[in-house]
Amino acid sequence: MVGSGVFMVSAALFFTRSVGLSVAQVGLGMGIAAVVGLFAGVPVGHVADRRGPREIYLLMLCLQGVAMAALIVVHSFWLFVAALCVGELARAAGAAARGPLVRAVGGTQLARYRAYLRSVANLAGSGAAVVAGFALQVDTRPAYLALIAGNAASFVACAAIIAALPPLPPVPAPAAATPWAVLRDRGYVAVTALDGIMSIHHQVLLFALPLWIVGYTDAPRWLIGTAALVNTALVVLLQVRASRGVDDSATAATVMRRSGVAFLVGMAAMAAAAGLPGWLAVAAIVAGICVHTVGELWHAAGSLELRFSLAPAHAQGQYSGLFGFGSGLANVVAPSVLALLCITWGVPGWLLLGGIFVAVGLVVPLVVRWAERTRPLAPAETEPVAA
Repeated sequence: MVGSGVFMVSAALFFTRSVGLSVAQVGLGMGIAAVVGLFAGVPVGHVADRRGPREIYLLMLCLQGVAMAALIVVHSFWLFVAALCVGELARAAGAAARGPLVRAVGGTQLARYRAYLRSVANLAGSGAAVVAGFALQVDTRPAYLALIAGNAASFVACAAIIAALPPLPPVPAPAAATPWAVLRDRGYVAVTALDGIMSIHHQVLLFALPLWIVGYTDAPRWLIGTAALVNTALVVLLQVRASRGVDDSATAATVMRRSGVAFLVGMAAMAAAAGLPGWLAVAAIVAGICVHTVGELWHAAGSLELRFSLAPAHAQGQYSGLFGFGSGLANVVAPSVLALLCITWGVPGWLLLGGIFVAVGLVVPLVVRWAERTRPLAPAETEPVAA
């Protein structure tokens, strides 16, 4: 997470100032890679279910390291796109393989373990931004190359840690198990779609709010950085607490419903900053960020629980791959949706999007109950836990 965070902060400047690509080329290439990566999760997740998630995750980490190292020698647009696509395919595939690995390591403390993982990941991202800041200040090719090489090395270091874990044997699967069995689980597909819509909230503070602050409020621009700092600090400090008791599908659906209300309240506060005096705009935006982050904490707790609890034990990787497709697609379409609603339509658009989050949250418990009634039960899951 430290290595990836460094890359995310510095990638645009590296490709434009050091590699020599245009802003349009960088945006197009990163968009192509993001779309390509969406389709790796389900098939590779199925392979991880059948071959063992640790081994597949190790392979994907090494492939990510190679793809990142290749960027050091890239000087043309199509090589840049090829390296990014390989890296994004490996990232999405690795995330699918990581799902059953997380479940196995978390054991009976899975909800708590996932919450700690998310807190540590956000803390790592903050540290990465500080590290990248020094290199960006130097603004030389050797400084950028050091960041890229450091990210490549981070995948190798992560692989060394994962290699120390014991192998995780596959859970026996029905003879008819296929890489696409998850697509026949209509309840899980529906939950994935709803979670994907809700996941658009991740881009509200990263994409919509900075543009809103600069173009529509009298709040100072330093508030953009403060917003990210406040959000990260709250996630690091409160994710474990927010995840307590979220250990089954019913409680996960309940906190997802609460998160929709929190998003509406938080977005309404941020939208209200338009037209207010500077200090009042700051107060409204900070309050909105805090409430929005509470919704993020609840959504993360509920989303992670549903990802695992609704998936059969023999297909955790495959199901995790589909769930990752939903959130990944949300990240691809979120900038366009937010630009239209929040920036083009203004205050009504903020309220409309918040209302959509509320509506999705209200529907989630109904769909989760339907998914539980219709979920396929593998023969392996009917055996005693000790087996």
